[in-house]
Amino acid sequence: MNQNPMGDKELLHDGLSSQKLMTSNYNNFANECANPDVRNDFMKILNEEHQIQAEIFTEMSKRGWYEIKPAEMQQISSTRQKYQTMQ
Repeated sequence: MNQNPMGDKELLHDGLSSQKLMTSNYNNFANECANPDVRNDFMKILNEEHQIQAEIFTEMSKRGWYEIKPAEMQQISSTRQKYQTMQ
């Protein structure tokens, strides 16, 4: 028997990793689906999985377990310009 059960941080990290895998898989399923009704079902599930992923991410971030380095305004402007020229 495992004497060191996972704590909240490890559970949330595991959940986030699982959600990332799930959204990747459902994205592939939706991309490769020939039936429009089934594709729509996959898209609904994909959206739900993204919502769950966002909730886990937000909770981890609030607890300081997933730190995000804010992008500098110059980086944001540069990236925006790059993609606007592609349109």
